[in-house]
Amino acid sequence: MATTFKTLMNNDIASTRTLLHEAIPVTGTIVSGTYADNNIKNYAHGMFQSVYDYPFLSSSANHIFDITAGYSSNSTLSSSTNPQNAKKINVYNQMAQVLVGHDVTGNIQNFDQDGDITAGGTKMKECFFLNFARLLSKDEVKKGSFTTTLYVDGVSDAPSGTVTISDYGAATSFKVNSPTGEYGILYTSSATPNSDSGVGHIYYQAGIAVLTASVFSRATGSDGAFGAPTTSSASPEGVLTGSNIETFANGVRNRLKNLEFNNTTELNSTIYFCRANTGDYNYSANPTYLTASKIRVKGDNPFAEPTSYITTVGLYSADNELLAVAKLSEPLKKTPSNELTLRVRLDY
Repeated sequence: MATTFKTLMNNDIASTRTLLHEAIPVTGTIVSGTYADNNIKNYAHGMFQSVYDYPFLSSSANHIFDITAGYSSNSTLSSSTNPQNAKKINVYNQMAQVLVGHDVTGNIQNFDQDGDITAGGTKMKECFFLNFARLLSKDEVKKGSFTTTLYVDGVSDAPSGTVTISDYGAATSFKVNSPTGEYGILYTSSATPNSDSGVGHIYYQAGIAVLTASVFSRATGSDGAFGAPTTSSASPEGVLTGSNIETFANGVRNRLKNLEFNNTTELNSTIYFCRANTGDYNYSANPTYLTASKIRVKGDNPFAEPTSYITTVGLYSADNELLAVAKLSEPLKKTPSNELTLRVRLDY
């Protein structure tokens, strides 16, 4: 009688890697209006603001992203008289340390406009940050899919004038000189992107977008009122130096028209080809398989082929420990006249 267990050889096992993508749209009405800011969570420390897709006290609310802002200690905006000056410097340094890293002397490097850190160039010393929840970004943001439209003029409760920012061309041209992995340059125009139009970075594996605070003055027109709705005429830089981080985050939210990207989930699979050759698994150990010491499925014909029906495949360790079970949608008939190959896939 054939064996119950069969050893899987190397040629019976294959591994695959599949990238799955999901479109993630975030509209400005969700982050600034739909729920009267009940989906916005502020903290006592005042270092960042969290945005949810539903009032955050609800059990069905999902965290979307965090907003924060800061500047370098060598920025012209830095002053000991600024509200939360130390915290704004700490926020910038923390982000720069993680995303850009240190130079050869051990100092934290500033964000560079074109991403060429060692060549000097224009530094982004005043930035705001969008840190996307892992629920949205999954394993990484798909290269070339990130786009956001910001209002750059008008008061906060009636913004106007937009600028569209995207990682144009990043699907084939991206940077790899970040401790967190790959990132793309964010541009304000798709027409021949260059260092002059770069306004930030999108770090794909980290799920963080970094934009220079001056992006709001990149379009035609004035900076407009960036602070509290209607009452403030301060520029983004003015709010960054004259108010706290929460106020600046409110300004960003009220000027976010829409944002979208595709996330990426890496699906690793191991495929086991379980083969039942002509002499394998033609009998069953099930007690109902026999009646009065006779194989029940043969009936009255003693010359009939032994027959079994395969319903389940078990994968065992070398110690005979059951690790996984695969169920067939319907029983498969097995006789000495046929062979079967069952494909069992484990995803992780």
